[in-house]
Amino acid sequence: MSLSDDELTTLLSTVEAGLPTFLDELRTLTSIDCGSYSKAGVDVVGAWVADRFRGLGATATVHPHETFGDTVVGAWTGRPGDGPRVLLIGHMDTVFDDGTAAARPLRIEDGVAYGPGVSDMKSGLLAGLHAVAALRALGDGDAGGLPFERLTYVANPDEEIGSPSSTPIIRDLAASSDVCLVLECARANGDIVSSRKGIVNARLTLHGRAAHAGVEPEKGRSAILTAAHLVTTLHELNGRWPDVTVNVGVIGGGTRPNVVAERATLEVDLRAALAVDLLAVEEAVRGLIAAPAVPDVTIEMETMNRWEPMEKLERSGHLAETAIALAARLGFTTHDVSTGGASDANTTSGMGVPSLDGLGPIGGLDHSPGEYLEIASIVPRTTLLAALLLAIARDPVIGSWRDG
Repeated sequence: MSLSDDELTTLLSTVEAGLPTFLDELRTLTSIDCGSYSKAGVDVVGAWVADRFRGLGATATVHPHETFGDTVVGAWTGRPGDGPRVLLIGHMDTVFDDGTAAARPLRIEDGVAYGPGVSDMKSGLLAGLHAVAALRALGDGDAGGLPFERLTYVANPDEEIGSPSSTPIIRDLAASSDVCLVLECARANGDIVSSRKGIVNARLTLHGRAAHAGVEPEKGRSAILTAAHLVTTLHELNGRWPDVTVNVGVIGGGTRPNVVAERATLEVDLRAALAVDLLAVEEAVRGLIAAPAVPDVTIEMETMNRWEPMEKLERSGHLAETAIALAARLGFTTHDVSTGGASDANTTSGMGVPSLDGLGPIGGLDHSPGEYLEIASIVPRTTLLAALLLAIARDPVIGSWRDG
């Protein structure tokens, strides 16, 4: 992997010297209410990120959106054909409501930072910036100190709700990229992520027939009764395929207790590790709704969100092996694992782009008041990211992928 010990030491020293700045920036970003639906707050973060991109020698392009935050893309370009095309992705939004930043400001206790988005994923967003800064300080290459034909960093404004506005931008950039690194936090035990389940979130709408529940119930066709039967049969799909899960998470319907329910809705979560199994469970659901338990009830299925599985591609395995070897040289152990949650890596991997995720610092309890970040993990994990980028730039195997 053509990184000398001196280079690795220099990267580590540079990142370590930047730790006080990293923590100041972390405090700044976590003090901004930037839930996915809080466009104003997300755009404040986006403006801050765009300034940091420019300060690191990148061009910063802002893709505006009327409803969600604007997507911000930083790009460093070198000579055509000289080095790989690498895509970095981090997201700016959180799951928290306005007012959370003031109610739970960043605090650090016994080496652990707590605050909204501290792990998911302000620290990963910052790790990408500080890794690029460390590479520029090392001075390898001509693209502003970066040895790539192109290095692109997408700051996503709406990942927590499925990236509805940013996915077309990500897909467009990924289509001409050789590698994608996603900067979600590492698992709580320090592992990185080489595969993720695909997800389909579906809404099932049941249409029955209303009637007086006491006078002539036989004239009704209960959508709620049909839904009750359907919930059971949907959950019976669990275990039919390896690693497939089905969960009815939301139920709604009816108007009054003395009315046979004319309408009901179910919101269902389908997950699978393999694309073929995700398609199979979708078809099974369509089969169930085609034969409702109550006659004359009809059921419609609407896909609300969809993420293709992040299957562990052979080339993604090569990236994981490189990261694991670099971690060992930095003095810590990591493994690549599979997880059930989705990220933007599902999109890039589903396109066939070798992708690796979980490259941010170590944190956990995401989406909860207890969300935390291990301060001691910031320097080694950011150094690992910088070293991995440099290793990718110099790896002849990766260099051959574009023509292979």
